[in-house]
Amino acid sequence: MKIATWNVNSIKARLSHVMEYLKEHNPDVLLLQELKTQAEMFPRTEIEDAGYHVAIVGQKTYNGVGMLSKHPIEVEQRMLPGETTDEQARYIEAIIGGVRMASLYVPNGNPTDTDKFTYKLAWMDRLIGHVRTLLACEEAFALCGDYNVCPADEDVFDPDGFAGDALCHPETRFRFRTLCYLGLTDAIRARHAQAGLYTFWDYQGGCWQNDHGLRIDHMLLSPQAADRLVDSGVDKGPRGKVKPSDHTPVWCELADAQDRTDDHT
Repeated sequence: MKIATWNVNSIKARLSHVMEYLKEHNPDVLLLQELKTQAEMFPRTEIEDAGYHVAIVGQKTYNGVGMLSKHPIEVEQRMLPGETTDEQARYIEAIIGGVRMASLYVPNGNPTDTDKFTYKLAWMDRLIGHVRTLLACEEAFALCGDYNVCPADEDVFDPDGFAGDALCHPETRFRFRTLCYLGLTDAIRARHAQAGLYTFWDYQGGCWQNDHGLRIDHMLLSPQAADRLVDSGVDKGPRGKVKPSDHTPVWCELADAQDRTDDHT
């Protein structure tokens, strides 16, 4: 099963790019973030005509997450557990092809001296609590999306310049490490150890042309999913298109559960 995740920075502006990606790369599942549209305005017909099921948590103008899948989508969560009054569309969780998946959009958190950073840290704390619950079930799951975290200095082109940014703040990185220390595997780092592997390039200052990027889009796998990890990578192609998202897709491939079982017998 090939799973990809992509912050499209407006599905309306990037629909043609998404359709091209589905045709060219043929993922079994594509998890989307920052749709910037309400669910009823999502271009469902075009996606379904391409052979994909659709599940969306939308919000006008901001945020929004979704799932496109060749397999049926059994939605189990439409918001991150732990806070019933949070109205921001940042989380959707479902069972797809026997694997639990989430498309998530962690708050940016800047500036760090405002309530935006407090909200980011609280949101990540809720995620940590939910992950503890999921791990207790001992099942394969993948939590994928825009985490708005550069886990280490090798994940940012200018570590000194970003030292005070919410994406690289010690409190932010501490929470990301906590997720990994609980037992989750960073699918990209499991296959690619090199520095300078980025998933986001700002529109300003020639960042794309000069490869001044950040690695902030991640796929975290439970032990049961990590055991099935075949490969992972970053598809830079969409970032080089005309009027692209400032993010590019990240993907991983999981072996079928039966195949992994057969390997160990």
